Amino acid sequence: MRAYLLTMLFAAIVTFFGTFATLKISHKYKLYPQIRARDAHTRPTPRLGGVAMFLGFLAAMAFSASLGWFHSVFAEPGRVFAIIGAAALITLIGFLDDLYDLDWTLKLAGQFLVAGLLAWQGVQIVSLPIAGITIGSFGLSFIATIFLTVLVMNAVNFIDGLDGLVAGVVLIGTGVFFTYSYLLAQQTSPTNYFNLASVLSAIVIGMCVGFLPYNWHRAKIFMGDSGAMLLGMLMAVSALTVTGQVDPHVAAKDDFLPAFIPLILPLAILILPLLDFTLAVLRRLRAGKSPFTADRQHIHHRLQDLGHSHLGSVLVFYVWTALISFTCLLFFFVVSWLVWVIASIGLVAASVFTVWPVIKRQFIQNKGSQLNV
Repeated sequence: MRAYLLTMLFAAIVTFFGTFATLKISHKYKLYPQIRARDAHTRPTPRLGGVAMFLGFLAAMAFSASLGWFHSVFAEPGRVFAIIGAAALITLIGFLDDLYDLDWTLKLAGQFLVAGLLAWQGVQIVSLPIAGITIGSFGLSFIATIFLTVLVMNAVNFIDGLDGLVAGVVLIGTGVFFTYSYLLAQQTSPTNYFNLASVLSAIVIGMCVGFLPYNWHRAKIFMGDSGAMLLGMLMAVSALTVTGQVDPHVAAKDDFLPAFIPLILPLAILILPLLDFTLAVLRRLRAGKSPFTADRQHIHHRLQDLGHSHLGSVLVFYVWTALISFTCLLFFFVVSWLVWVIASIGLVAASVFTVWPVIKRQFIQNKGSQLNV
C-alpha cells in the first residue's frame, strides 16, 4: 500500500503545481473562451486544466516505474507505452477542442482512434468475470473494448458542467475501484499484488486530489475536454486491465454476484454520467440535432432548476456515486442480503437529499397557508 500512496501523493503534487502554472499562463495569454449561454460560471475561466492533469499522469507513471515494487507492472512496456500514447493523444484532442471548439465528428473520430490504439496494443477485455471464460474472439473483444472506452470518455465529459463535479465524482468512484482492485489482487496473487489497474487508479486519485482545490466552487480553472476525456479514458483502461490480470471467481467462489464486480463497478460508478449521456443523445436526436450539440438540459442543470444550489447539485452527484459504488464494493465483503438492506437505507437517504428543495418548498408553502388561515 505504501507504494500506491507514494504514487498518489506524487501525482497530486505534480498536478497541483502544474495546475497553478497552467492557470498563470492561461491568464497571461488570455487562453480562455467567452462565456456561453449554458455555462454556470459568470466570468471568463481557463479550460486547460487537463494539460496539468496529463503532466501529473505522465510524471506519476515515470515515478512508479522507477520504484522496484512495480517491476512486474512495467514488465510489458508495449502496453504501458500504448496507454501513455493514448493519454497524450486524447489530451491533445481535448486541448485543441478547448481552444478552437473542434467539430464533434472530428473529436469523435479522435476518440475512436485512441480506443483503437489501446485495443490494438492489448488493452482490452480479456475474459468474462466468471472462471476466466473468454468473451468469444479477438474481434469481438476489440469492438467491445473500443465501444466501452468511447462510451466512458463521453459519459465523463458530458457531466463536466459544474465546479468540482467531474473531479469529485471520479475521485469517489476511482477510490472505491482502487480499493476493490487492490484487495482482489491481494487475494488472487498474494506474492505479488501490484497490478496495472491499481497503479492507474492511484494516479487518477492523485490527479483529482491535486486538481480539485483549483476547481472547487468558485472554480479558478476548468479541466476542459482534455481533462474529462483523459480521466474517462484512464477509468476505462483500469477496468479493462482488471479483466486480464485477476480472476474474481477465485476470490468469490461462494457468491455468484461478486464475480461480476469488475464489469459492474466501473459502470455503476458512472451510472449518473451514463444516464445523462443517454438522455442527452436521445433528446438531441429527437430534436433533429447532433448528439453532441451543447444544451442546458443536463442532469446537473435540472438539479439547479429543482432548487439546488451550485454546490448542492454537485453534492447530489457525490452522494449517488458514493452510494452506488460502495454498495457494489460491499458485495465483495458481506452477504448479499445485508448489502441490500444497507443499500435500501442509503437509497432512501439519497432520494430525500435529491428532492429536498421540493420538500422544503412544500413545507414552507404549507406553513404559510396555515398562517394565512
